[in-house]
Amino acid sequence: YGPKIDFVVKDVIGREWQLGTVQVDYNLPERFELTYKGSDGQLHRPVMIHRAPFGSMERFCGVLIEHFAGRFPTWLTPTQCHIITLGERHEAYANKVADALREQDVRVEVDATDAHIKKKIKIHRKLQPAYIIILGDGEMNSNTVSLRARNGDQVADIPLEQFVEQIKIEIGEKVSQPSLVPTQ
Repeated sequence: YGPKIDFVVKDVIGREWQLGTVQVDYNLPERFELTYKGSDGQLHRPVMIHRAPFGSMERFCGVLIEHFAGRFPTWLTPTQCHIITLGERHEAYANKVADALREQDVRVEVDATDAHIKKKIKIHRKLQPAYIIILGDGEMNSNTVSLRARNGDQVADIPLEQFVEQIKIEIGEKVSQPSLVPTQ
């Protein structure tokens, strides 16, 4: 083997992890009897360059999960919005909101179970979506949404179309922190 460049990153607790690597290899071309015809008409042995920009995918994902402590940016989080209904009568509106978001490729789940709202919020906060959307009579009657950001900050009565447009921009621009709820 020849010269090698390793890319080492530190995780949130200061541990170093080797992720990417680029390496010059003289051995494998010899072992596989690789040759090429040069401009001089003669056969030459090539030099191989190995590259693994992220190292192993598992290690890269592990470092990424640790870096964000599971609280991924909106564009990266597996489910970007969880919709919670206050009652059974809000399910149709929840599905309308979910459909509007899905049309913009937002990953969304709807919880229309009859569990108490505090229990639903507790369950969904553990799953760490970027936003929890809470829908009741007020939101349904005014075609709005009420949001709870991952950090607990809340904002009510955002017009549905405005929220859909804002989250589409947030995802498209790969904003690092959920930003649609102003901090208190």
